[in-house]
Amino acid sequence: MSLLFEEIDSQDSPLGEISLRKRRIPAFGDREIYEVKLGEEFLMSSMFVEAEEALSDLGLAQVKGDNLSVVVGGLGLGYTAVAALKDERISEQLVVDALDTVISWHQKELVPLGKILNADTRNRYVLGSFFDLATDPSTGFDPTSAGKKFDAILLDIDHSPTEFLNPSNAGFYTTENLARMADQLKPKGVFAMWSQNPPEESFEALLKTVFETVDSHLVSFPNPFQGKDSTNSVYVCIKK
Repeated sequence: MSLLFEEIDSQDSPLGEISLRKRRIPAFGDREIYEVKLGEEFLMSSMFVEAEEALSDLGLAQVKGDNLSVVVGGLGLGYTAVAALKDERISEQLVVDALDTVISWHQKELVPLGKILNADTRNRYVLGSFFDLATDPSTGFDPTSAGKKFDAILLDIDHSPTEFLNPSNAGFYTTENLARMADQLKPKGVFAMWSQNPPEESFEALLKTVFETVDSHLVSFPNPFQGKDSTNSVYVCIKK
């Protein structure tokens, strides 16, 4: 196997084969680049993490108070979760992911940020569908505390509010289901969501049917493959 490429793990999942890979690209220096693929589709790369970190930074900047309880929807390579834990006000963080394979990569520390998440006693992994848990406020996100409310929910699962990792996720993006999720936030709690696309006016309008304030942020980051900056967006909403 080439020293420039290694497939660390590959497993079947309900969404198809998911694989974790590591590579070096000499033109970009001696850094190790971690990638996750679902089938033939690239889901994420450690080359591009600025927007995932900005999801935490922008979302938590709008949360008031201390002793915060936070939900991160979607574990991925761990960048959103680790960025959130840099906020010393957080007392507990639940990272929800539907794929036990992805959680095990972190528990076994096959990805670099697994060691950080495992060592932080505030962090806890929850195996389950974010969308199922989000739309059942009577049970909620915490399997040890039904109906618990949180200060912030940070979501990074679908490609955008109109492009879904799984077609079944589409049903989440309605006033009814967003309101069910918002029921799990404390008063003035924050919901923030990542998207690979520029802000969409139709989604902003939908969010405004549930939340008191809705702000969209365009996050720019260098893309060496294209020789220019790329952009993602982050929606930040405050509960009524």
